[in-house]
Amino acid sequence: MGKVLVLVGLGIAALGLLMVLGVPFGRLPGDIVVRRGSFSFHFPLATSIVLSILLSLLFAFFRR
Repeated sequence: MGKVLVLVGLGIAALGLLMVLGVPFGRLPGDIVVRRGSFSFHFPLATSIVLSILLSLLFAFFRR
């Protein structure tokens, strides 16, 4: 349990560092944005794929 908490803390710290450095989360090339007048639709396709890959790797790491 201790290892998991340390890894979660390090992950949160890494995300915080990336946000401070100005990495635009949710605005990757491949995300779909439709703007028509006052209507806007945002579908984070590339962000979803990247998140899926990262979570798959993380769960595979913990399974071992």
